[in-house]
Amino acid sequence: MSEEWTFGKIQYWHDPSQQQVEQELATKMLQIQSKRFYLDVKQNRRGRFIKVAEIGADGRRSQIFLALSTAAEFRDHLSAFSDFYSSLGPPNPDSVPEDGKLKSEMMIKDNRRYYLDLKENSRGRFLRVSQMITRGGPRSQVAIPAQGMIEFRDALTDLLDEFSTDEHAYKPDLPEGRHMHVDNKNFYFDIGQNNRGVYMRISEVKTNFRAAITVPEKSWQRFRDILSEYCDKIKQPSQGSGGGISSQDQPHSLVGNNTQQDTGTSLK
Repeated sequence: MSEEWTFGKIQYWHDPSQQQVEQELATKMLQIQSKRFYLDVKQNRRGRFIKVAEIGADGRRSQIFLALSTAAEFRDHLSAFSDFYSSLGPPNPDSVPEDGKLKSEMMIKDNRRYYLDLKENSRGRFLRVSQMITRGGPRSQVAIPAQGMIEFRDALTDLLDEFSTDEHAYKPDLPEGRHMHVDNKNFYFDIGQNNRGVYMRISEVKTNFRAAITVPEKSWQRFRDILSEYCDKIKQPSQGSGGGISSQDQPHSLVGNNTQQDTGTSLK
């Protein structure tokens, strides 16, 4: 068995509404029989997760993604599957079920389902882990040789012990982004988080222009109340003299275009 650890890698990719940042916190590599497995702890605006990638002897690559809470559940299942595997006798083709499944479990996390199947075929016994998205999308899976389940579990435990200690600071189940099209403009509402907390990024996107504001979670309700007050006043212009805006939220004059290009900074 060999191990590799790397820290601090950052990847960027283009998103229609904003520039996303994904940080790689650690990578652990395992060699199990003819396969290599990479367990990457990553972090983006939605929180931390683990990417499990399998590289076969022929170079083929497959991968699945696990939230930290799901990875902890998977770690516990690995212990149970390993105990069951240890109780099995030598392979006997006559006693193997028609579909090859010896033991199965399922995990559910948000819109993802994970199917764990300990199987046996002519090449031996292995744990197949399949990930499916309930709203549609490709099915992805990795296959861990049964002899390597304990080794895989121990590697996963090391990562969880290291990176789950302060997971409470992150909210893994943030709402999905929303999009609104008005005239020739697109507005994107994206929820993210960093070490200062949760925030909403509201982006205005046109052909060659993008501007954005960032609203910390603690001010969302007041932000909503102000918008609601303006909506009520526009609907009832004759009652403009009643229910004014509090001195805490004084109106301001707009001089020219006072928006500025979004630099990606959040939660000032």
